[in-house]
Amino acid sequence: MITIEEFKKKQSEKCRLMGLDLGSKRIGVSICDEKQLIATPYKTIHKSKNNELIEELKNIIQENDIKAIIIGYPLNMDGSSGSSAQSVNDVSKNIDKEIDVDVCLWDERLSTVGAFNLSSQLDVNVSKREKNIDQNAAAFILQGAIDYLNN
Repeated sequence: MITIEEFKKKQSEKCRLMGLDLGSKRIGVSICDEKQLIATPYKTIHKSKNNELIEELKNIIQENDIKAIIIGYPLNMDGSSGSSAQSVNDVSKNIDKEIDVDVCLWDERLSTVGAFNLSSQLDVNVSKREKNIDQNAAAFILQGAIDYLNN
């Protein structure tokens, strides 16, 4: 795994990126355009065996010409890492080992809250909001990372 700062230095040209929000039951997936301007919710994967997750991610990467994965890193509000962060770190290391694209962790504090609030401002009904919360959180995470990369 590399840091977002290392990725920013290494990136020679704009490319499509994938954002992941790794939850305990569901994984939100988002992708961005080639110019890295807009992150779009893509899908929600229901967590299953690790090898099935890896295969599904490989398919998405191949179908969408993804060059790197940005994974939301759930730090505590004080910046420390708790059990959720350790779990994400473990899964991220496995993804990095099995998939041949750069993998970066991105501080995702408040991403789920932000995605939920944004969808409420857009007047999306609650059941639809909850159904898409994981992929919306992944888009929120990816948007934060591409905004950082573009500055």
